[in-house]
Amino acid sequence: MLSKNYVLVGIAGASDKQPLPKAVDKARKFAQRISMYRDHVKLLSGGDGGLMKIVSEEFVKRGGETIGFIPLEDENRLPTDPRYNPYNTIRILTGLTLQVRSIMLVRSSHSFVVLGGGAGTIIEAYLAYLYSIPLIILVGTGYPTDNLEKMCIDGYLDHRKIIKPLFVEDAEEAADLAYRLGSEKVGLLNV
Repeated sequence: MLSKNYVLVGIAGASDKQPLPKAVDKARKFAQRISMYRDHVKLLSGGDGGLMKIVSEEFVKRGGETIGFIPLEDENRLPTDPRYNPYNTIRILTGLTLQVRSIMLVRSSHSFVVLGGGAGTIIEAYLAYLYSIPLIILVGTGYPTDNLEKMCIDGYLDHRKIIKPLFVEDAEEAADLAYRLGSEKVGLLNV
């Protein structure tokens, strides 16, 4: 953990070379809104391209700082590779595979936002759930994560009812929730 002066907002999203247009639009709106909190937020991601790159770029251009947890498979990507993310303010070379790196990413987060994605993103959503990290799932992206709510049992991702994920359509609301819930978790006074 960096410091109790910062809310560490983790994000998960498709690393597709050309992400779905609905998800791109929502990712940009999320980044623009979360950047309003840039003095108190560090944005954490898996460090890849796709939606993570889009959010990182928007956040950094507005004065925010990002931390990319780079998996072993991506450590040697060249800047010309579509999955390379030049907007990682800090690059942590984890030396771990994609899936194992996700554990570090999620556990380091005070709140976690799913921006739309497939199996890897779904795994990260479930990790946040299992570790009781406030979880916001953006829906209406066109990705399989939109269907997670249909799998819920009484509003929870499984029968253990660990933490209720919040499903939201509006990207700006997702950003506000990520900041507020993360602030509550870390105990910042300016909630």
